[in-house]
Amino acid sequence: MASRKPVPPSELRQDIVSGDWVAIATARAKRPHAFVENKKPEFRQPKAVCPFEKLHPGALLAYDRDGSAASGDTWWVQVIPNKYPAFGTGECAVFHRAGPYQWTPGAGFHEVVVTRDHGRSIGAMNHEEARQIVRAYQERAAAMGKDPCVKFISIFHNHGRAAGASLSHPHSQMIALPVIPPDIARSLRGSAEYFRAHNVCVHCAMVSFERKAGIRIIYENDHCVVLAPYASKTAFEMRIFPKVHRARFEEAVAEEYSAFAGALRITLAKLSKGLSSPDYNFFIHTAPVASADTYSHYHWHLEIVPKTAIWAGFEIATGIEISTIAPESAATFLRNIRV
Repeated sequence: MASRKPVPPSELRQDIVSGDWVAIATARAKRPHAFVENKKPEFRQPKAVCPFEKLHPGALLAYDRDGSAASGDTWWVQVIPNKYPAFGTGECAVFHRAGPYQWTPGAGFHEVVVTRDHGRSIGAMNHEEARQIVRAYQERAAAMGKDPCVKFISIFHNHGRAAGASLSHPHSQMIALPVIPPDIARSLRGSAEYFRAHNVCVHCAMVSFERKAGIRIIYENDHCVVLAPYASKTAFEMRIFPKVHRARFEEAVAEEYSAFAGALRITLAKLSKGLSSPDYNFFIHTAPVASADTYSHYHWHLEIVPKTAIWAGFEIATGIEISTIAPESAATFLRNIRV
């Protein structure tokens, strides 16, 4: 009688774009509800000491809930300069040597996108409120991109202490950089290599396959699809892809970014309800500021990374992250959450 082959306790999956390996540790799998056990109290600060309660006199833009220009106490979203910027005005594209090392001034912009309500996150907003946030992202990105120093614009949101939020009032950040960040550079290389090999966008191929398979789809509307990545680096990681191929977020037309705002709002609502409001980061991956043809192979999208795990020795030593729930199980769980 032939001996039965042992079943390994995990499965290594490779990210199709970056080439990174992740481990889906099925033998250590948790039930989805286990991720809400022993959860710490939600991060909340007193409204009375919050610096985001009033319309800032130096606001770069401000809208009411209906999208009209705000000038007083009815404002809904505003974009303001960061009080403690990581990047600011200065010389750019000037590189200096320090022995064997190289450095350049941190020229760029650092702005904060603030919504009015002190404790209501994007997942708890209505569609029009979420749409005005995405509109602000897009308009400020377009403005930043006109500066000759800017090579890449990072748009991100930290929710909760574990995600790096220093203030509990909901806000996003936008940082314009004079260089292309390493994670973006790797993603661009992977996208370009796939296009050269297959003559098709890697993200379009991914979305097409996932829509047919269905097992990792969480939500879909006319213009966007939300899925749990095949090689999820952490439990309940999600990505929102526009169905129309565009390299840069700033290029999305009104109906596309409106649908994208709706997908973001619904996805975050599912995450909050399903996992009892976990801490998370989300960020937009978009092509750098350049001519339209330079990165035409790339496909902009948004990634949501909940704080469901902590890097330990193995992850730090190898760069291989371990997820204790399969993305297929995470997608099924979140897909069935009604919001």
